[in-house]
Amino acid sequence: MFTLRFRAVEKATNRKAVVVDEPIKRSEIFGSNVFNDKAMRQHLIPAAYKSLKSAITHGTKIDRNIADAIAMGMKEWAISKGVTHYTHWFQPLTGTTAEKHDAFFETQFDGDPVDKFGGGQLVQQEPDASSFPNGGIRNTFEARGYTAWDPTSPAFIFGTTLCIPTVFVSYTGEALDYKIPLLRALSAIDEAATEVAKYFDKNVKKVTPTLGWEQEYFLIDLSLAQSRPDIMLTGRTLLGHSSAKGQQLEDHYFGSIPTRVLNYMRDLETECMYLGIPVKTRHNEVAPNQFELAPIFEETNLAVDHNTLLMDVMQKVAERHHFKVLFHEKPFKGVNGSGKHNNWSLATDTGVNLLSPSKTPMSNLQFLTFFINTIKAVHDYEELLRSSIATASNDHRLGANEAPPAIISVFIGQQLFKVLEELQGVSTGKLSPEEKTDLKLNIVGKIPEILLDNTDRNRTSPFAFTGNKFEFRAVGSSANCANAMTVLNAIVAKQLKDFKNEVDALIDKKDMKKDDAIFNVLRDYIKHSTRILFEGDGYSDAWEKEAAKRGLSNNKTTPKALKAKVSKKALDLFEELGIMNHVEAEARYEIELEEYTKKIQIEGRVLGDISRNHVIPTAIKYQNTLIENVKGLKEIFGEEYKVVGKEQIAIIREISEHISEINSKVEEMIEERKAANGLHGQAAAEAYCDKVKPYFELIRYHCDKLELIVDDELWTLAKYRELLFTR
Repeated sequence: MFTLRFRAVEKATNRKAVVVDEPIKRSEIFGSNVFNDKAMRQHLIPAAYKSLKSAITHGTKIDRNIADAIAMGMKEWAISKGVTHYTHWFQPLTGTTAEKHDAFFETQFDGDPVDKFGGGQLVQQEPDASSFPNGGIRNTFEARGYTAWDPTSPAFIFGTTLCIPTVFVSYTGEALDYKIPLLRALSAIDEAATEVAKYFDKNVKKVTPTLGWEQEYFLIDLSLAQSRPDIMLTGRTLLGHSSAKGQQLEDHYFGSIPTRVLNYMRDLETECMYLGIPVKTRHNEVAPNQFELAPIFEETNLAVDHNTLLMDVMQKVAERHHFKVLFHEKPFKGVNGSGKHNNWSLATDTGVNLLSPSKTPMSNLQFLTFFINTIKAVHDYEELLRSSIATASNDHRLGANEAPPAIISVFIGQQLFKVLEELQGVSTGKLSPEEKTDLKLNIVGKIPEILLDNTDRNRTSPFAFTGNKFEFRAVGSSANCANAMTVLNAIVAKQLKDFKNEVDALIDKKDMKKDDAIFNVLRDYIKHSTRILFEGDGYSDAWEKEAAKRGLSNNKTTPKALKAKVSKKALDLFEELGIMNHVEAEARYEIELEEYTKKIQIEGRVLGDISRNHVIPTAIKYQNTLIENVKGLKEIFGEEYKVVGKEQIAIIREISEHISEINSKVEEMIEERKAANGLHGQAAAEAYCDKVKPYFELIRYHCDKLELIVDDELWTLAKYRELLFTR
């Protein structure tokens, strides 16, 4: 008997791997489908090239006539590569990208064909703003919105389409995407960090936040995934008993990459090279069929665009190799979930990493300045930072035994912790020449030597210093990095502004030397921020109790965490820095609450469907087989069948009990869902979190028990052992 599941397994196990020839040197094809500096020089007139470079570097406006010249050059370049269409590529608040393709081809009034693409089409388009999440900013009958070209992120070709990265705003000017707040946050930190960096080097004119993401993901055979409605509709398994072999042997991590997977990776990396995505690292992750891809660090806006594009490219390439990519943070119960570690730092236009220790005391004072200010920013805004990575899917991962907890803390390593302790002991006020020399030589001056061999990693920390950067480990694998990066850059920008004001006040009002003022302010910051520093096991119950004593938040669910986004503190922060006004911030809060509610609602519906239309009918079918068996035993053995068929009867009874529990729990879940559907906003999200979601595990328990009982040949859903070990 061949069910859908068995046809899927047979198809998956018999499929031959697709062999991909190695491309030519990657350095020769890298960015060849990107309108980068090389392409701009070749296809733009000098005035257009100069204007576009100025817009990219300094944010200057582009004249309309120059925009026409840029569009003409961009069109010629694209058509020379076989492109037929163009699109404004943007990132609405759906969590995915959006695009509407228009052909270059047009006809003139006399019917003659022409390829047309002008500055107007390059700079602005008008998608329907009411059809994207907008948090009430736009009514359905008020549909107008605009996409506007972001020249700081280069246009690229995917397939036969020219993709132009853009921002998305409503008709009334509010941001309706991830990119606008991010760009504003990057501008804010550039301004604030540059002013502080000038304490140490007057030549610094610009500070650029950098980002290196680490994308974890699962690869599942497509035909097996298609036998699972839960995977196809929610991105995760809502039921399924654990495989006898999972990750307990720790044999998958950094192991030999399976041939079929390696072919997929090679194909993917080739696509990335053409698109200018600088992928560098690939390896097996901890869980079976889990893998990781990581790039070279880039400027944050471009890095975010590249990661968002990459996730789309990964899915398209996976289809060619008959795989399904799972970005869900916890697609399988009992094995590790997936994150997207965001490695963040600050770089000056003079080539200095501001979070990298150096060999000279003055450079290390600069390092400590940005290092300590970042710690204080995280301390002061830990709830807001937690809210930036809050989603329905990431709730499954945060606090689990392989991911950072929902408590935000900072790990810096014991050696740097000792440095901060010594700095706390610095005397108040002006330092004597001897004190200053001792401080710089014996504390600040020893940092590079200390860090050389003693900076470790704490895999349980959500925010860890790793030698020359901070690693925000709590970001989920399905997330748009812009959410976390907007908040992180905003809070550090705010902190650096406050630091500059405090230092300048000491210099002006108390006649302190610059170094004395810096040391005094940093010392106070260390004392103020100590409670956020934690060097131990973030998974332990002891830390949860300790964090509560310290007054740190522990917002374990998305509805609870999101409240921080509309606190007065957060709204004031965003407004002061010009990142979001109250309307924009409150709209995002509403959108994220609604997204949470809808995702749990969908999962509840899918689970009810699978339970009643797959699990229960299959269990009854097997139960009927057992009943026929018992009837046969009764015909042969008479009343003795009760002894001979004892085990069969027990299994029949057990199946009935599980079916009864599944059906009753599904009914109860539906009633709770109906009640939640009558609520709105925060109340609806909390109802789905507290009243509906708890039924998922209750229903799953009985379904998983039936999976262990029912004849394997009858079970219609691909099992964990097939999903995780078919390669």
